[in-house]
Amino acid sequence: MANEAHPCPCDIGHRLEYGGMGQEVQVEHIKAYVTRSPVDAGKAVIVIQDIFGWQLPNTRYMADLIAGNGYTTIVPDFFVGQEPWSPTGDWATFPEWLKTRNARKIDREFDAVLRYLKQQCQARKIGVVGFCWGGIAVHHVMMTYPELRAGVSVYGIVKDSEDIYSLKNPTLFIFAENDAVIPLEQVSLLTQKLKEHCKVEYQIKTFSGQTHGFVHRKREDCLPADKPYIDEARRNLIEWLNKYI
Repeated sequence: MANEAHPCPCDIGHRLEYGGMGQEVQVEHIKAYVTRSPVDAGKAVIVIQDIFGWQLPNTRYMADLIAGNGYTTIVPDFFVGQEPWSPTGDWATFPEWLKTRNARKIDREFDAVLRYLKQQCQARKIGVVGFCWGGIAVHHVMMTYPELRAGVSVYGIVKDSEDIYSLKNPTLFIFAENDAVIPLEQVSLLTQKLKEHCKVEYQIKTFSGQTHGFVHRKREDCLPADKPYIDEARRNLIEWLNKYI
């Protein structure tokens, strides 16, 4: 699910067998997975989950990858204790399940995470990355929180509305050419609207031949032809954070 206008199911893809380098902590009323940067540079990145929840090993792997590049990372439970979507769930019930997990109604949790990063991790420069459901959340917070230095929305898109193009700070959007959830027409519309309304730096990048979830839910060794695109997207993500945070 990465499209408010057409909330469609998405395949979990490859669930990584990954234990993680960080630890689980309590952040006010929510739990979170935190990985400290090997260097204390005062920089942090909030990593927002997809529909499969904050404990998905793939998302923690991405958080640790970002942490290895000089950022304290945190993966909060933005479902606030509610169950994530199960790969074996009945997709007919998905729209009802989604109603109680609105990616644009996370401000209370986001505020708590910001306080934690500033007070407990001494973070002075903060960015955000999100996948699928979390990509929608990134789009939302990048229009809401001017203090965020940079955002990366990975295959997440908000439905067309005139109030969603006023980004506060630089934002990178990553899409897949063969995404069954997000048609290229919607990417084209986002491109057009940002060109008309956006006053800050942004980039929209669509990866040829790739499918929904390719950045964090495909193993690098799944298909030799896919690996360059996975590596490039992850590199672009890190480079965007490095440039603006």
